[in-house]
Amino acid sequence: MKKSKGILSLILVVVLIGLLGYTAIIGFGSGGTGAAKNIKLGLDLDGGVSITYQAKDENPTAEQMADTIYKLQKRVEKYSTEATVYQEGTDRINIEIPGVTDANTILEELGKPGSLQFVDESGNVVLEGTDVKSASAKTQTDEYGSKEYGVELNLTAEGSAKFAEATAANVGKRISIIYDEETISSPTVNEAITGGQAWINGMESYEAADKLASTIRIGGLQLELEELRSNVVGAQLGEEAISTSLKAGVIGLAIVFLFMCIVYLLPGLASSLALLIYTGIVMLLLNAFNITLTLPGIAGIILSIGMAVDANVIIFARMKEEMAAGKSVKSSLKAGFEKATSAIVDGNITTLIAAIVLGFMGSGSVKGFAQTLALGIVVSMFTALVITRWIIYAMYAVGLRSPKLYGTQKERKVRDFLSKKKISFAISGVVILAGVVLMIVNGVQGNGVFSYGLDFQGGTSSTVPFVEEYSIEEIDSKILPVVEEVTGDANAQAQKVQGSNAVIIKTKSLSLDEREAFNQAMADEFGVDAEAITAENISSTVSSEMRRDAVVALLVATIFMLLYIRIRFKDIRFATSAVLALLHDVLIVLAFYAISRISIGNTFIACILTIVGYSINATIVIFDRIREALEEQKRNESLDTLVNKSITDTLTRSIYTNVTTFVMIAVLFILGVSSIREFALPLMVGVIGGTFSSICITGPLWYVMKTKLVKK
Repeated sequence: MKKSKGILSLILVVVLIGLLGYTAIIGFGSGGTGAAKNIKLGLDLDGGVSITYQAKDENPTAEQMADTIYKLQKRVEKYSTEATVYQEGTDRINIEIPGVTDANTILEELGKPGSLQFVDESGNVVLEGTDVKSASAKTQTDEYGSKEYGVELNLTAEGSAKFAEATAANVGKRISIIYDEETISSPTVNEAITGGQAWINGMESYEAADKLASTIRIGGLQLELEELRSNVVGAQLGEEAISTSLKAGVIGLAIVFLFMCIVYLLPGLASSLALLIYTGIVMLLLNAFNITLTLPGIAGIILSIGMAVDANVIIFARMKEEMAAGKSVKSSLKAGFEKATSAIVDGNITTLIAAIVLGFMGSGSVKGFAQTLALGIVVSMFTALVITRWIIYAMYAVGLRSPKLYGTQKERKVRDFLSKKKISFAISGVVILAGVVLMIVNGVQGNGVFSYGLDFQGGTSSTVPFVEEYSIEEIDSKILPVVEEVTGDANAQAQKVQGSNAVIIKTKSLSLDEREAFNQAMADEFGVDAEAITAENISSTVSSEMRRDAVVALLVATIFMLLYIRIRFKDIRFATSAVLALLHDVLIVLAFYAISRISIGNTFIACILTIVGYSINATIVIFDRIREALEEQKRNESLDTLVNKSITDTLTRSIYTNVTTFVMIAVLFILGVSSIREFALPLMVGVIGGTFSSICITGPLWYVMKTKLVKK
């Protein structure tokens, strides 16, 4: 690159940072398009709409309620991946959708869940709504190139058999689709449909097809529902949670920038500028893709920032090695990027695989986490391999070429990690065993294996009509301490009902005596009419089906990651060691939850997923160095020396990357509100556990498998 191009490039970098900063802070137009303030926030950060339905059927079964809740959960995710559906009382279902304020619009679009039937011209019901597995709008192109809109139906096994028989008997006739006694479509049967898949064509537009598909899906519920009430509710965490999270993010990034500049000098400045561009692009894309941001989403962003820093650390560590070997600055820059690319790409793609699988197979907060993580990974890989390279080459072109500006690599003394592998394995084993033993003891004593929060075990929802209006901050400081004292629940949640003085307070399940004590406390302390307080038992917002989806998605993601590592590293022992190290880090965090008794809520899943993504990335970096060393192994170099040298060569990367990520989370922990601290603390433990496993477990584990357990 010529000097003139270098100057122009640096000017463009400054302009780009300024443009992204202006967009994130102010935005364009009267509505501030692209501004951070316009990012959709979840119910925990910004509030939304709460709708309560009641089953028309008397005494619905638990199975009917669970099936209806699960199907509604899948349905409302089109409004937001963070929407939640849970049971209230014995026959009510509550839906909470973040980021919206117009309940009537949601009710109109969601439709009125009612009965759906497919009826032939003789009036016989040939198919019920429950026989339909899925319905989706589709666009097809006919032989003349014209677009045709319709609805694709996929039937259950029982529905397929019934529909095959019905269509065979009604070829040339119409089968009407009737929803709540109203005919919504009457397609003609052209031929017998035996494959369990049907196509309703002839729709005038895609919107019409989408509306019909939505109605069919709603009619697939086991229960008929009627709207009982709808409210606009405030944020669960309050404005303070948003402001402190933003402040923590700014402070954390500033500390990371300072650290990178001190440790890596000019390359550190280049990476800091690239991280500013990364942050601006992520903010822009969160707006563009209309992604709902919640605490799990913030976890995904923190993880991707950690991986963005990690990529730069890998590159700069390689540069220093090349310069220490006597190469020129220019040659070292080129070699640094070339040699770091495989580790960066493998680490990011492995984590991206997990994010994609979780996004497709997960639900609720898992899907939200996966979206922000996948977005962050793609952007971080781009900024590390393209933007950082662009900036640093521009700096070199304008005359910043002194080796002193790029740092020097001190001579490394190879540390003998393998000789201490038994001690490392023992330390991990003791911590994990202590956690398992405590889980068993807690379970036997009836305290629960973990301290499950509302999201996992349900509780009591009390609507309290206060005499005066309280802000979320006042509720946190004045009301919730009283609730905690009278109920013994340190993890109570509160939501304002906008347009009134009412507050919805969710606690652990309360007995009749506890409810009376709660009502009396509200009357004594705040002058509330105790008779006006209403309370209902509510189910968990993380249903057993959602937990199953999360576990299945995580297992599938692990299998795909294992296969990718197996293909890339051409040795199943690398893949097996990586998965075992991943399992190690997850068990360490679970042990911490068991020992500390921190409440397990909705953010627990995001925490575990963050640890999984972080663990696999750290492991890949070390394995990439071992793979490279094996290709260059000298005849007289023993395998244990090779492994020790590979771990030593990546030691500074492991420490620096984990320090920067830990700092980001630690600032969030220090400045955040109580619920954010409960989210950040296990993440900090996971980072520490991941640092230990990447340095002391992964390499030795592969070495043991290579030399003693498995022969090639």
